[in-house]
Amino acid sequence: MKARVTIFYKEGVFDPQGNTVAESLRRLGFKTVQSARVGKVVDIELDSQHEKDTKAAVDKMCEKLLANPVIESFKTEIIGGA
Repeated sequence: MKARVTIFYKEGVFDPQGNTVAESLRRLGFKTVQSARVGKVVDIELDSQHEKDTKAAVDKMCEKLLANPVIESFKTEIIGGA
């Protein structure tokens, strides 16, 4: 199975990379850009046949290592079989 994890700073947490992207876009002439948020995507392949177990395992990975629960939120999705 394959899983995709999307991690973003929580709302209200300063995102310096997002601010830089937004400002750069405005300087390039994209005046309608109000803000930008930058996150990260982690694709994981697992040796598992059960979607429910795979999602539970990936959620646990996020809680223990991939995301900082104090300042980040995450979304996991199963994106297909191996």
